Amino acid sequence: MLKTLDNSLELLHYFTKETPQWGVRELAKAMGMNHSIVFRIMATFEQHGFLVQDKDSKKYSLGMKFMEFGAIVRDQFRISDVILPIMQQLSADTGESIYLTWRDGLEGICVEIVESSQTIRYGVTVGSRSPLYAGASNKVILAFLPEEELESIQLQPFTDKTITSKEDLIQDLEKIRVAGWAYSVGEYTESVFALSLPLFNSSKEVVASITVGGPDFRMPQQKVEPTLQKLIRGRDEIQALIGKLAGAASFRGFMS
Repeated sequence: MLKTLDNSLELLHYFTKETPQWGVRELAKAMGMNHSIVFRIMATFEQHGFLVQDKDSKKYSLGMKFMEFGAIVRDQFRISDVILPIMQQLSADTGESIYLTWRDGLEGICVEIVESSQTIRYGVTVGSRSPLYAGASNKVILAFLPEEELESIQLQPFTDKTITSKEDLIQDLEKIRVAGWAYSVGEYTESVFALSLPLFNSSKEVVASITVGGPDFRMPQQKVEPTLQKLIRGRDEIQALIGKLAGAASFRGFMS
C-alpha cells in the first residue's frame, strides 16, 4: 500500500511547467513503470479531481483540486497580507521586479512576484521552479544549507554562465555565505541579473529568498551597492514581521 502511495506521489512530480501534460504510455516509460499501473493511478487521480484528461489528445494534466490547495497554502503563509506590500515598495524604490523564492528540496519555487513598471522586464511566473545551484535567488538559499545537500546535486548548464563544476560552486557558495548576499548575471536566463538575500525561520534555517531582478543593462556595477542597501531594508522588514508572527498559526509553515 505504501509503495502504491509512493508511486502515486512520484507520478505527480512529473507534471511540471516544462511538461504539463502526459499520456499514460509516455509517462509510464519516463517512470520505468508498467503502463497499466500508471493508468490506474491517473484514473484514480482524475476521479478525485487531481488530474483531468483532454478528450482529444487523451493526455492528462493537473486538475482544479491543486488550485484549491494552492489557495489554502497561500492563505496560510499570508504572503499577500504581509510580504507583498513590502515587495511592492521595493519594486517602486528600485524600479525593478521583486521575487519571493521558496525552497522546496533542491529547487526554488517562485511564490510571489511584483513586476517592474518598466516596459522591458524579465518575466517569471508564480509557480516556476529552478534548481538551487543556478542564479542568485537560488544560490543564496543553497549557500546556507548543510554542505551534504550538495552531494546529490547534478549540475546541468542553462546558459554558458551556469556553474557546472562542483568545486567552483562550493567556492562560490562560500563567498555568498561570507557576504550574506548573492549576485548573478545570466546564470539561469541570458542577460538577466539577480540580486538576492536569504530569509530565515525562527530556527535560523534558510527557507526562502527575496530578489531584485531585471535586464542586466539596467544594473551597472555602480548601482549594485545602492540597490543592495534597499533590498536589505526590505529584507529586514520581512524578517521583523516573521518574528512578530512566529506564533501565529498562519505562519507555522514558514517558521518550522
